[in-house]
Amino acid sequence: METLRERKKRRTREALLRAALELFTTQGYEETTVDEIADAVDVSQRTFFRYFAGKEDVAFAVQATTEAAFVAAVRARPPQEAPMQALRQAFLEGWDAIRETVESAVPVELYLRMYRTIDSTPALLAAHLRRSAATEETLARVLAEREGVDVDTDPRPRLAVAVFGGVMRVSERHWWTSGDFRLESIRTLTAVYLDQVGSALTGNWRAT
Repeated sequence: METLRERKKRRTREALLRAALELFTTQGYEETTVDEIADAVDVSQRTFFRYFAGKEDVAFAVQATTEAAFVAAVRARPPQEAPMQALRQAFLEGWDAIRETVESAVPVELYLRMYRTIDSTPALLAAHLRRSAATEETLARVLAEREGVDVDTDPRPRLAVAVFGGVMRVSERHWWTSGDFRLESIRTLTAVYLDQVGSALTGNWRAT
């Protein structure tokens, strides 16, 4: 059971997170200072740094949690599943948990606004790409461990993750341009695009 002290710490962290995302999405990431985030929650700058390393850390806090949950889900998939199937099922079957993680941290509407802010802010977009590359490397090592291969000599784990990551990026882009910003929509898009990977890589695209 959560103690009173733990509850207070959790609520302070959640308040700082929400305040930061609100400020980032309304006045801009670069324009927002740590002092402004702390002031919005009526805590000191020192308190902010007890919970977050800096602005980038708080900007990606929700994504970091969902990424960690996804890596854990891949690691827990049945060993008989093929690598791409393990990635696919970890995402699709774990979707409810991912959505609950987002909803427990911040309102979904705020999360979606922050996604748009990341996409339109060069510093955040660069950080997002860097973090995605790090997550993909972690996933490649998880797959290599599952399959009993050496990730540094066998290219297949990184190739599989690269394909999966590419599908995720295409899904995100199409979701973003579709105008349908429900979280469930990106799950549906991703499932459709994952089902097309085989034909996209080996099929004949030309109309007969």
